Amino acid sequence: MGILTDSYKASHYLQYPACREMVAYGEFRCGFDKDTEDTRMVVYGIRYLLETYLLRQWTSDDVEKAANFYSTHKAPGCTAFPFPKDLFLSFVEQHNGYFPVKLQALPEGTCVHAHVPVYQITASNEYAPLCTFLEVILTMIWYPTTVATLSRRGRNIIEAAFERSADAGAASPLLPSRLHDFGFRGCCTVEQSVIGGAAHLLNFEGTDTLSAAYYVQFELNGGEPVGTSIPATEHSVMTAWHTEKAAIENMIDQFGDGLFACVMDSYDYMRALSEVLPSVAEKKVGKGGFMVLRPDSGDPVEAVLAALKAAENVFGVDVNAKGYKVPRGAGVIQGDGINLTSLSQILAAVLDAGYSAEAVAFGMGGGLLQKVNRDTMSFATKLSHVVYADGTEADIMKSPTGDTSKISFPGALAVKRVDGVPTIFPAEGGHVPDEENLLQTLYDCGPLQRDWPLFKDLKQRIAREWAALPKTANVISRPLAEKIQNFKQHRQH
Repeated sequence: MGILTDSYKASHYLQYPACREMVAYGEFRCGFDKDTEDTRMVVYGIRYLLETYLLRQWTSDDVEKAANFYSTHKAPGCTAFPFPKDLFLSFVEQHNGYFPVKLQALPEGTCVHAHVPVYQITASNEYAPLCTFLEVILTMIWYPTTVATLSRRGRNIIEAAFERSADAGAASPLLPSRLHDFGFRGCCTVEQSVIGGAAHLLNFEGTDTLSAAYYVQFELNGGEPVGTSIPATEHSVMTAWHTEKAAIENMIDQFGDGLFACVMDSYDYMRALSEVLPSVAEKKVGKGGFMVLRPDSGDPVEAVLAALKAAENVFGVDVNAKGYKVPRGAGVIQGDGINLTSLSQILAAVLDAGYSAEAVAFGMGGGLLQKVNRDTMSFATKLSHVVYADGTEADIMKSPTGDTSKISFPGALAVKRVDGVPTIFPAEGGHVPDEENLLQTLYDCGPLQRDWPLFKDLKQRIAREWAALPKTANVISRPLAEKIQNFKQHRQH
């Protein structure tokens, strides 16, 4: 833990004024991709960070190794790089090696708006200067939260299309499979695939990221399956056979009585749809299963429409009660170039062409697990309150005149639902009873007994909370607003 931070953090214990207590909090400062019309997000990932990193016990040997490292970690001409060795040795002895802070956080899966604190760190007594030492590790909650929010927004788009064009609407049993995680191979590390893949599974069932599906099933869901997939070809399979027809016929032989997918553009996509697909139709229909056509290049909208038209020509369609066409025993999955924009564009074109959204699924790879960063929802951790060595207290607030989007909140904070909306209050003043504070204590200078919900129950709660939350809301309570105004009027520069 001593080296799982930024270099300059190790020197901050010498830079802070002498304090008895310090408080800091973390927040997302904007909606997904700077969206101001929908600032909702799904907060997720604190359990993984807690269990993987914060619950790691330090030993005196660890401290000595860290101290040795810092002694060499210096630019030419500098003195030895500072490291709070004595403080670390102290908590090894006093707290059995657990890092000496209190961590409060929103319950996993809580749906909130931008600016609502997702965690709060308090450090007291001799350990007060270590308050922000864990910022780097805890800030990494930005990743699973951003992926979970992206995935949920994708579900919004698909649900709207299902409501319009599928008989069962958004309640269709097909919908949970309609955004499939193709992102494993695009991740930087296996750990990223586990964390991001799990965040996606909060909203959908479809995944090829086995690392996440396995982890969620056995670590978070009591062994009950969460992620599903189907047999599917890749280009190497299709090109290994003498002909595409032979490759597809093998798939029919192997999996034709169930669901299977074939990539169709290894050579000539349009020819595969107009000539190869009709040539295997009788064999496919005879097996009675469901064939998914997968384009993997070209314009995504045109590729999907071409596959739907081919499926209609070869297998026929049924018209559902809402007047939309559903190909018989066949569908399409578009897994190339999918993001929220292209997802909307494809579904709009599919419905305009008279097909139901239930005829199309999507695979999202890099766009789901890779093309996000800390700035996507602008996550930051900021100091908010100190108690100085002489017992005087001060609220801390960052308020740069050059960028008002980066202001922070003063004082220790609490979060309470007001008309269903998680809202920020000052922690003092009796505004929020402990039992109503959504910032729950998960760790206090060591582990606390806690029963985590099963993943399947978490999914259900997220769906309810997301649907009930307005797209935007004022999350600053009147007492906090008054405190901010008072701070701006009286704080000396």
